[in-house]
Amino acid sequence: MKRQVFNPYLPINEHVPDAEPHIFGDRLYVFGSHDRSGGDTYCELDYVGYSAPIDDLTDWRYEGVIYSADKDPHSTEFVEGAGERKYLYAPDVVKGNDGRYYLYYCLSAWRGKGGFDGPISVAVCDTPTGEYQYYGDVKYDDGTLMKRYIPFDPAVINDEGRIYLYYGWSLSHRYTNDAEDDLKIRMKNMFHKSDAELERDGCSIMGANVVELNEDMLTVKTQPQRIIPGHRLAQGTEFAQHAFFEASSIRKVNNQYYFIYSTQVQHELAYAVSDYPDRDFHFGGVLISNGDIGYNGRKTEDRLANTGTNHGSIICVNEQWYVFYHKNTHLTSYSRQGAAEKITIEEDGTIKQVEMTSCGLNDGALVTDGKYPAVIACNLTDGDMPHNGNGESDTIKPFITHYGNQYFISNIHNNTLIGYKYFLFDKKCRLTITYRGSAKGQLYVMTDDVKAENKMHTNEQSLSEYYFEIMPTPSESWQCSSIDMEVSGVYPLFLVFQGMGTMELLELEWVKF
Repeated sequence: MKRQVFNPYLPINEHVPDAEPHIFGDRLYVFGSHDRSGGDTYCELDYVGYSAPIDDLTDWRYEGVIYSADKDPHSTEFVEGAGERKYLYAPDVVKGNDGRYYLYYCLSAWRGKGGFDGPISVAVCDTPTGEYQYYGDVKYDDGTLMKRYIPFDPAVINDEGRIYLYYGWSLSHRYTNDAEDDLKIRMKNMFHKSDAELERDGCSIMGANVVELNEDMLTVKTQPQRIIPGHRLAQGTEFAQHAFFEASSIRKVNNQYYFIYSTQVQHELAYAVSDYPDRDFHFGGVLISNGDIGYNGRKTEDRLANTGTNHGSIICVNEQWYVFYHKNTHLTSYSRQGAAEKITIEEDGTIKQVEMTSCGLNDGALVTDGKYPAVIACNLTDGDMPHNGNGESDTIKPFITHYGNQYFISNIHNNTLIGYKYFLFDKKCRLTITYRGSAKGQLYVMTDDVKAENKMHTNEQSLSEYYFEIMPTPSESWQCSSIDMEVSGVYPLFLVFQGMGTMELLELEWVKF
């Protein structure tokens, strides 16, 4: 069978969100944060490197640990109520004019506390994924740390020798209606800004910003300039419904600058475009949502997965553009996994929102031959999934989890839909599922998204001709069940459970005959 790649594109047990994809030489590198499976906070682990040859995106290689927080002198600083500032947040890497590679990042303490008052730090290495060494902090000529606005989620570009650094943060849409005095108190407590700073900047403290750096990659050459407002100042502008939240990223495409960012609703990545690197950005559109909200008009309440924060960027590999993003596992905000989808930049420069899929970087739909982990599902919902902006969900919902080395979908209950997009069906094939649990009922197998979602909300028995008869299994052992299908063409695969109890799903296996 031809080698394939699916979402998540890295190993199933790996959690590298906040992806910044870059091509250096003949390889595609991904730099990101590093969560733990079933983690208790964001970014618990050290930065690791992954890369793939640009002519084979199925062949991802682990490059090892490239940087650890203990190399930064700020990592021992104590944040009241949150411990040491030792968690490495979303990074970016750029090649300097001297040929070395510079890694920009911010440190934070437990669950984001102390992560908004800087500084932006820099490490350097002679190779993209070698062992980076602490280099210094972004600063002014006099040595004062650059902390104007909110130094968070740095992104950087080498634009024909000129170095531009982007950064910023803003409260999400949940705080849109906060009273002015309440908002100032919140900004003072969260961002540790002085009364003088708040008096000077007020709500404009929140938004996306850019500064130019000198060739030393540390010293600020220009004062920070605002390029996209946060939600409070976005009202009445073209960014009103898609104000800046976090996740700055920058790309130059056909002599235009594309600023990719997470919007005020957190689950979506959007983009803005300008002819200049430091001003005049205009809203372009939404790239992707990790609940498919907005795609083909889908409403927030009909999200197709547990949503959370989003962070990523775009890259062109062999004339094909991709958007990298992340999605949640473990029903928390702290175990995010990277995914990618094909996108198209139209002749006029616009990009249409794309849907989540299971095949992502693959060269076409997945073949109905061989084994697939159940957790590559791109849709997982019971019709009422939560949003975890920061925290854990204590509701009874289907979710991706793990025990030891096994990763599986758990808590599949009545009217749970599990979706895989897309498979290439080649006439007759046999589908075998590996599952366990106390469930009793039917697991319907469908290849039509409309019918599958209707099935999730109804008990009509005539919507599918394929189904597994699920019988109760009181033990924890896995068991297999098979059905034969006769389908030809590229279709999604949906599994909809209807019955009592709960079950877990480990694996799908296809056999052609």
